[in-house]
Amino acid sequence: MQTQPQRLYRFLDFVTAAFVGVLIISNIASTKVVMVGSLTFDGGTILFPLAYIFGDVLTEVYGYKRARRVIWTGFLWIGVTALTLAIVGALPAEPGWNLIEGVSNFTKQDSFNLILGQTPRIVLGSLIAYFAGEFTNSFILAKLKIVTKGKALWSRTISSTLVGQVVDTSVFLLVAFLGVLPNDVLWAVFVSNYVFKVGVEILFTPVTYAVVNALKRAENEDFYDYNTNFSPFALR
Repeated sequence: MQTQPQRLYRFLDFVTAAFVGVLIISNIASTKVVMVGSLTFDGGTILFPLAYIFGDVLTEVYGYKRARRVIWTGFLWIGVTALTLAIVGALPAEPGWNLIEGVSNFTKQDSFNLILGQTPRIVLGSLIAYFAGEFTNSFILAKLKIVTKGKALWSRTISSTLVGQVVDTSVFLLVAFLGVLPNDVLWAVFVSNYVFKVGVEILFTPVTYAVVNALKRAENEDFYDYNTNFSPFALR
């Protein structure tokens, strides 16, 4: 039995690379907690909403099955990044590099571990939250596309983000920081992160429209997931 050749797309590899890049940068930037006005959030929040926008673009244009492959690709490389940083942090530092001039009780190794030496809880929380949030976002968008017959893209991107970000943010904070941070601080960080992330999604809606429409024309594709297996673990 002959099989149909797999469809090749001009820009899918670029969108995939951008998606993974945003994830890795966001995870490294999240090691710093920042405060802007009355909002308190980790530094990764500044860029991470773009991951959901890329996820919306992937599902809307290429379908859930291809988005699933990209989500798993991102999951793999977040894990590789965390593992690499853990190994580098555990290796002994070269003495000449390690010393900070004029400082006797703090080394570059200490600085590296303080900033990039993420605790196992943070790594686990990041991976679980990413997995649950991205698949929730992609599933809802794909289902709503069928319900809306491909109209009102804004309603799909915003609705899927509203739910996906609740899952992502709550899972991450509970796994990584429950019992470590006071409950009132956890709640403040959750509210700030959620408002910021959803706000970015809404603000970037015109950009999402432009990118989606341009890709649909360039790829000659507008996928509907009528017969898709929506299991995150399906192979096809």
